[in-house]
Amino acid sequence: MKNKSLILMVIISVAAAAVLSGCINPDNGADSGGKTGGNASDIIVSQFESTQELKKFSSAKEIREFLKASAASSGYDQYGWGGNFGGFMREEMLVTGAMDGVAIPEAMPAATSAPMKTGAGESGAVDYSTTNIQVEGVDEADFVKNDGKFIYVLAQNKLVIVDAFPAAEAKTLSTTTIDGRPSDMFINDDRLIVFTQDEAQVMVIPEYDYRPMPRYTQKTNALIYDISDRKKPVQVSNFSINGNYFQSRMIGDYVYFIVKDSVYYYNEFVDVPSIKRGSVKIMSPDVYYFDNPEQNFVFHTIASVNIKSEKINAKSFMMGYSDNLYVSENNIYITYKKNMPVRYYEAQREERFYNVIVPQLPNDVQEKIFAIRDSNIASSEKWEKISSILEDTYNTMTENEKQDYARNVEKAVEEYETKLAQERDITVIQKINVNKGDIQYKTKGEVPGSLLNQFSMDESGENFRVATTSQIWTGRVSKQYNNVYVMDKDLGITGKLEEIAPDERIYSTRFISNRLYMVTFKRIDPLFVIDLSDPKNPKILGELKIPGFSDYLHPYDENHIIGIGKETGDNQWGGTSIKGVKLSLFDVSDVSNPKQLDKYEIGASGTDSEALRDHKAFLFDRKKNLLVIPIREVTEKPRYDNRGYYMQNVWQGAYVFNLTPQDGFKLRGKVSHLDALEEDRYYWNSPGAVRRSMYMDDVLYTVSAQKIEMNSLLNLSAINSIDLPFERNMYYQYGWK
Repeated sequence: MKNKSLILMVIISVAAAAVLSGCINPDNGADSGGKTGGNASDIIVSQFESTQELKKFSSAKEIREFLKASAASSGYDQYGWGGNFGGFMREEMLVTGAMDGVAIPEAMPAATSAPMKTGAGESGAVDYSTTNIQVEGVDEADFVKNDGKFIYVLAQNKLVIVDAFPAAEAKTLSTTTIDGRPSDMFINDDRLIVFTQDEAQVMVIPEYDYRPMPRYTQKTNALIYDISDRKKPVQVSNFSINGNYFQSRMIGDYVYFIVKDSVYYYNEFVDVPSIKRGSVKIMSPDVYYFDNPEQNFVFHTIASVNIKSEKINAKSFMMGYSDNLYVSENNIYITYKKNMPVRYYEAQREERFYNVIVPQLPNDVQEKIFAIRDSNIASSEKWEKISSILEDTYNTMTENEKQDYARNVEKAVEEYETKLAQERDITVIQKINVNKGDIQYKTKGEVPGSLLNQFSMDESGENFRVATTSQIWTGRVSKQYNNVYVMDKDLGITGKLEEIAPDERIYSTRFISNRLYMVTFKRIDPLFVIDLSDPKNPKILGELKIPGFSDYLHPYDENHIIGIGKETGDNQWGGTSIKGVKLSLFDVSDVSNPKQLDKYEIGASGTDSEALRDHKAFLFDRKKNLLVIPIREVTEKPRYDNRGYYMQNVWQGAYVFNLTPQDGFKLRGKVSHLDALEEDRYYWNSPGAVRRSMYMDDVLYTVSAQKIEMNSLLNLSAINSIDLPFERNMYYQYGWK
């Protein structure tokens, strides 16, 4: 009886919360009447439905009014947040935008410069590697670049240019100090652009105030250098935007970069995105938005700059927190998880009571409750009457009826909450067209689940393909599975394949032509081969189950895939233990029966590689029969020193392989920038750890925070070494750069 009474108390408390949640704002429709089983749904539709269309703010005043309305809709205003959408606010951090009623001006191009000279010259290598990218023709920024003659490295707060070819004569040509924290860069003939971040104190004058006030914020800088004389780089432009640098791409001479800034709205002031050249404001991008309810808003400023003419353009989109980015030669796709405001969940609590719990009661009891709901009495009085009916009904039930009622309610609530969790587990995809610096919004779409990374997306002709993992968590249910969706040019779903590999999640994906290769994992590593040739009917062609998993997949050729991840095994408790790094070569020529041709394991548990998380650390060239990956290798079991400290010997460097389908992985040798085992203080991220590798003709170049080493690709014999500027007291400030 105690448990049954507890069930009743839970049901009544849930119902009370549902009914009383409609009392927050008597004007929001929560107390309005409706047909049986349909009232709460009508509330949700009327309060939260949006057109999903792109709209443009005409002034800062419109932005403030939109944020104020969103705050009220979300319920934040009642908690005294006052419409703060940028996180924690400080009183002294006042902001301003344009004057009320003044339109945000159109983009204004920066001044252009004279034409530049040609590139590195004719003395460079005939054959050289470039950054490992996802989409052909779309370069990705990195902290190391080369053009077959020179190597460009961001070393802490310095840009270092090395005359690297021929290797035996390599020397440092210039070292340029850069303000802020350099992130990464692009090179294009005799131009170089570096992205940096720093903290800034922005002085603003609130509307109708009499003096500037400080706002402290992150700032992203895009610095363009003329490097026609590699010995003396000259900065020719310095563009800055408030916010955090997200990602960038270069297509031809145009560099597109995205800066994210939480919408700073405080005390009736909002800080509108703007672009400065030096200290002069040159433009305020148009600001667009979608009338979707969000818990938080973020300005996503997409800027394009011609690296040679320095002409800049930008637009800003106010949306939710983004997590992934995919860029083709024609489009930028930004994704983020869809969030709903507080009152969305409040309305659903009421819906759950009336549409899920009440239908489990006898018909006559249902009629009484719905009659009370539809009456004009106060909400608190409604609940007094409804709870009395619930208690009387429960007390008149037999023991069997009570048990049946409890089971039915629990089952119905579980089904309802699972359905809602599935509907809320949504990723929003925004599609923005880019063409020679022009930025035009196209459309948006939604898919169930969440995306792992940029390789979860692919554009093929007019189709856009995505792979997601759905994770359904309620108080009673935990479900996980994976999906593949094919979308048309308007991001409408045309084909789908759902609930793949239940209870597992995606670890890596790679779209290649009309196939998707997908690795999921829980205890074993299924490699799925999925056919996408019919956009309306994706289907699984084959599956391979092996121990371990792959975090990154890379095409070897049309019939073979390289995987890098971790090996696994069974532990003494019956679970799965993670071992060292594993390289795999898969044969997918028979799509119905994929095979692992070969594998190579490195190190004990704890062994790691940056290539597991960053594809730019992965060097592969089929013509040269070359594969190079950075490795942090645990070489022994854990031990404790004489002071009682936990110790493991580790080796850090690069593994260099031959790789063919016939012979598999054959270790050519290893390259290390360390003379001995790693220092204890740099157990995880040594300044001597190899992070990138590249080749020029028959020379392998490896890069760490401390130096560049050059080795022969024939036998890995040492050729030369260049020390990079490195200061230990700056190491943690600048990370590994």
